Amino acid sequence: MKKLFLLLLLTNFLDAYSQNIFKVSSGTFLKTSGAVFIVSENTNLINDGTIQQASGEGSFKFTGNADAAVSGSNEPTFARLIVSKTGSARLQLLQHISVIEELNFTSGLLDLNNFHIDLATTGMLSGENETTHAIGSNGGYIQVINTLNAPASADPGHLGAIITSAQNFGSTTIRRGHQSQVNGSGQGSSILRYYDISPANNNGLNATLHFSYLDAELNSLDENSLVFWKSSDNINWSNEDFTSRNTTANFVEKTGIDAFSRWTLSSATNPLPVDFILFNARCENNNIILTWKTAQEFNSSHFNIERYMGTNQWMVVGSMPAAGTSNTQLTYSFIDNNPSAGGLYRIAEYDIDGHVKYTSIIRSDCNLKEDWKVWPNPVMNDLWINISTLAQSKIIIKIFDSKGTMINLQQNNLLRGNNLLNVDMKKMPAGTYLILANWSNGQMQRAMKVVKM
Repeated sequence: MKKLFLLLLLTNFLDAYSQNIFKVSSGTFLKTSGAVFIVSENTNLINDGTIQQASGEGSFKFTGNADAAVSGSNEPTFARLIVSKTGSARLQLLQHISVIEELNFTSGLLDLNNFHIDLATTGMLSGENETTHAIGSNGGYIQVINTLNAPASADPGHLGAIITSAQNFGSTTIRRGHQSQVNGSGQGSSILRYYDISPANNNGLNATLHFSYLDAELNSLDENSLVFWKSSDNINWSNEDFTSRNTTANFVEKTGIDAFSRWTLSSATNPLPVDFILFNARCENNNIILTWKTAQEFNSSHFNIERYMGTNQWMVVGSMPAAGTSNTQLTYSFIDNNPSAGGLYRIAEYDIDGHVKYTSIIRSDCNLKEDWKVWPNPVMNDLWINISTLAQSKIIIKIFDSKGTMINLQQNNLLRGNNLLNVDMKKMPAGTYLILANWSNGQMQRAMKVVKM
């Protein structure tokens, strides 16, 4: 019989508080040698010390019919991690983890629980199917980084985003998440899978994306109607249609993709995109010119342009027809020839069924200065940024967490005047974030700390 040996290097001590807690204490190094299995049956792993496996240094296997969790103050690095829970039991993350060789699914679910799994450049998934796979309704993602040069059906990390292109992408980060995607108003839904694809070279790719999914991830959507949706800021979405799909093999494919960002699948009639993506007010010849853009429209009837009259009263100063249903970005403009100084405006979109949606409120200011305002702070869901600029330019908004890691980036085109932009923070954990904005070709840069409740 082949014997397996476990080598524990302990600089302090290893605690096992009870039958369901396996703790690596602070100052303790846990190291395995050779083809060793550490089997955790119905046991929670708490890593306050150091678990730093290299490739080929054994496996951690989570078994049993009860839920278990990986937690602790330090992020563990596993060579191989095996999920082998039975029944309805699952392994839940309460800490980020790294898996540098293989994350193997034999049975049961792995709940990301708003944490991430880093596969580095060498890790991969194996064994996922309809009954054993990763989930993440609370957020979180699985990440891999590969160099993709003229990829031919490349599936980095076996995450299921299969890419083909004649172009060199360079270093490419792919993140797979499992939350249903919604628009900035919290409407719409997608399947329970999305991909963030970030190549170093992200232009002129002419790529093909083969997007795999599980029936368990359909989220009550009809897979015969699935098409691609993409977003560069995770707020505004565009319908990218599809080239081919196979409901038996569970994939949707699209060719001719020029650039990547966040991609998911939803039905063509599901109102995933937010209606309003920009609201601008500027002064010209003592008039106020209002401009707004929509990414998508579904059964829209008309727009009312409203000006604030005081004491919670709004007056309709104009109206214009909407597009009805459109899958392309549209721009609308209205001129108020009788403005009031420092007037407040909003746009109301009326649907054919009578429902109404409003933009946020914007102020007209003819004494324009380069400036920005951010509110509310603290924030719960939507953060609003008001940028006043003397010229049209692109703005880049970056969000950094308390560790200095950039967790979100969005780009918008500013028009001259006051511009109102939305930053979706609903899915971000509570904490302190740094918001960094750069516009006017880098001449204007502002930063502010924001507390997410």
